[in-house]
Amino acid sequence: MELTREEESALKGEQGETMQMAYRILVATGEATDAEKLIPIEWAHLSGVNYNTIGDAGEELLSSVSKDARVTVKTTLNPMGFDIDNVSNYKLDENFISKQLSIKNSYQTMGVIPSFSCIPYEIFDIPKNGTQVAFAESNAAIHANSYDNLKTNKESAFSALASAIVGKSPYSSLRKEDTPNITIRMKVKNPNELTYGMLGFYAGKLGDTSVNISGLDEMDQRQSKAMCGGMGTSGTCAKFIFGDGDSDTEKIDFDEKEMQNVHDELNTAEKGDLITLGSPQLGLDEISDLTAKLKGRSFQKRCMVFLPRTVKEQAQKIGYITELERAGCEILADCCTCLTPLISKDDVDAVTTNSIKGAFYLKNSNGVDVNLKSLKQIVEDETR
Repeated sequence: MELTREEESALKGEQGETMQMAYRILVATGEATDAEKLIPIEWAHLSGVNYNTIGDAGEELLSSVSKDARVTVKTTLNPMGFDIDNVSNYKLDENFISKQLSIKNSYQTMGVIPSFSCIPYEIFDIPKNGTQVAFAESNAAIHANSYDNLKTNKESAFSALASAIVGKSPYSSLRKEDTPNITIRMKVKNPNELTYGMLGFYAGKLGDTSVNISGLDEMDQRQSKAMCGGMGTSGTCAKFIFGDGDSDTEKIDFDEKEMQNVHDELNTAEKGDLITLGSPQLGLDEISDLTAKLKGRSFQKRCMVFLPRTVKEQAQKIGYITELERAGCEILADCCTCLTPLISKDDVDAVTTNSIKGAFYLKNSNGVDVNLKSLKQIVEDETR
């Protein structure tokens, strides 16, 4: 890699241990991805927030780094393990709570915006087209590249934090122009959010860094979000482009059979003991839609709704939160279906959800079975 004098100086430790550590991470990442140089970024979004994800080693590292490190660009944060406002309502281990709060405090000490959201693209202004960012959350990285016309690689927790501290990232892979070598041809008629999630999951398995999608008109925000959530769980693919590609591009159909295969892989129960909505977290449009679909009906079993705090505050002002709580929903900010200790196999055997991302993590990380349904079907089956 070609480094400037200032970058060489930092790598040698002449600008302090923290800056040296950050540059070592970026240079190692750059060399592994054949980057020619480091380039400035304008925004970093960090994962590595939930104590369930990073454990004691991560908590101790952040506590140490935060003594000296400060972010140099706008930096936002993924969800943590619980909603700090109602943590007392749940049976959580005191050690988990203590460690999670330590992680929260470390990030805030470094100057990170405590957004605790996996959908930064819905709650912050999007920079101009072509802006370089560093997003570690998988669905957000795909959304940034595919829908928001930004440029990011699918960053790790370490590389995104290093980029936030330095304000630069390696110039490689999806930061440059990328030409997919696979086209997924959408053949399923009348898709819903579950269909888009399954399409993303299927495409994510087949694509390397990017993939073409044909057979669809431009997606709206919610459709794209469902697809990004599915794609981010199944492989390394971090971008989709609408179109057929050129004549050399391999063409693969996503039809009813392939959709059923994805469904069968992730759907492991005929019904759930609990309903979860929000993986990725729900935005204001989705909260509005859920409220409208309920039409005064109530859920007949527990229903946990995950959303960013900023969306919760907006929804409260409009009156949606009151209506959802009246319908039996538990409203949870700052956390997400994925990896939260609030959903445990000690309490439930199976969870009903409309999220492909949620299904993947509930099954593989939380250890519970999953019942997959569209939101429309959930409301029809689970309310009265």
